[in-house]
Amino acid sequence: MSSRFLSGGSRQITIAAATAGFLTFSNMWCTQALLPVLGAALHATPAQTGLTVTAPLAATAAVAPLIGAISDRFGRKRFIAGAALLLVIPTLLAAASVNLPMLIACRFAQGLLLPFIFIVTIAYIGDELAGHAVTRLAGIYTAGTILGGFSGRFIAGLVTEVFGWRAAFLCIGLLTLVMALVVCALLPRERNFKPVRGIAGALRSFPDHLSNPRLLATYAVGFGMLFSLVTVFTFINFRLAEAPYNLGPAALGSIFVVYLGGVAISPVAGRLAAKHGHRAVMAGALVLVFSGLALTLAQPLWVIGLGLLLICSGLFTEQAIATGYTSLAARAAKSTAVGLYVTCYYVGGSIGGTLPAGVWHSSGWPGCAAITAAVQLAAFAVAMAFWRPLGPRG
Repeated sequence: MSSRFLSGGSRQITIAAATAGFLTFSNMWCTQALLPVLGAALHATPAQTGLTVTAPLAATAAVAPLIGAISDRFGRKRFIAGAALLLVIPTLLAAASVNLPMLIACRFAQGLLLPFIFIVTIAYIGDELAGHAVTRLAGIYTAGTILGGFSGRFIAGLVTEVFGWRAAFLCIGLLTLVMALVVCALLPRERNFKPVRGIAGALRSFPDHLSNPRLLATYAVGFGMLFSLVTVFTFINFRLAEAPYNLGPAALGSIFVVYLGGVAISPVAGRLAAKHGHRAVMAGALVLVFSGLALTLAQPLWVIGLGLLLICSGLFTEQAIATGYTSLAARAAKSTAVGLYVTCYYVGGSIGGTLPAGVWHSSGWPGCAAITAAVQLAAFAVAMAFWRPLGPRG
C-alpha cells in the first residue's frame, strides 16, 4: 500500500466505514423501542412483536458465513455499496406492511442484506490497514455502529410518537439512502484484497477457523456480548413501560441515549487494547457491566439510566476489541472468519431475546440481570484462557 493511499485513503475509509456501521445498525435495531406500539397497532402479543427484533438477527446469523466466503472470492466494495443501496427497498416496504407477518418478512429481508455491509466492511479494514491501525479503526467503526443503533431506536421512537410507526420506517429508509450514497462515494476500491480462488476454497477455510482457539474464544465473546445486550434492552423496555414508570415509545427510544457512552468508549477501547492487551481491556469491561447490572436493580429511573450507561460502555468495549481481534487472529480468508464471528454474535442475540423470557415471567428484572451476569462471566473466562498475545501485547 502506498504512503499516498495511507494518508488520503485512510481518512475516506474511516468516514465510509463509520457510515456503513451507522446505516447497518440504525436499520437492525429500529423496532426495539416500538414493540408496545406495534403490538397495539397489529393486534399482536409481546412475544410476536419481538420477532421484528429477532427476524433480522436470525437472517444475519443464517447467511453470514456464506457471505464471508463469497466476499473472500469476489471482493469488498461492490458488496458493501450494493447491499447498502438495496437495503432501502425492504426498509421502505416495511412502512406499507398490512400485518405483522409482512412486517416480519421485511425485517427478515433486511437481515439478509445487512451482513453484506458490516461483515465485508470488517474484512475490508483487515485487508487495507495493518497492525494496530486495524484495532483503532475497528474501534471507530464500532462507534459508528453504536451511534447507528442509538439513532435508529431514537428516531423511530420519536417519529412514531408524533406521526406513527409507518412514518418511522419511511424516515429510516430515507436516512439509509443518504448514508448509502456516502459509502458509495467515499469508500476507495480495495487495494490489498487477495481473492480465495473459488467459493469452495473459501469454504475450505472453515476448518482452519474452527480449529483456531483464539477465534473460537472470540466467537464466544461475541455470542455473550450480543446475548447480554439484547437481554438487557429488551426486558428493560418491558420494565420501564410498566408502572411506576409508564414510558411511551419516544421516552423508551430516549433511553438508548446511553448508547452514546459506547460511541465514546469504543475508539478508546481499541487504543487501550493495542497498548495494554485485549485481556486487560476485557477485564475492565466486565467490571463496567457488573457495576451497571447492580445499579439497574435500584428503583430511581436516573440510577437505572446510569446502570444502563455502564452496561453499554462495558459491552461495546467487548465488541470493539473482539471485532479487531477477529481480523488479527484469522490467518487467511478474513471475511469468512468474520462471517463465522457474526453468526455466533447474532445467534447470541437471537437467544438473548427469547430464552430469558421465561426468567422475566418468573423472576422479573433481577432474574434477567442474573442470567446476563452469568453469560458475561463465562465469556470473560474463555477470553482469559485463549486470547493469547498476537504481538507485543495480546
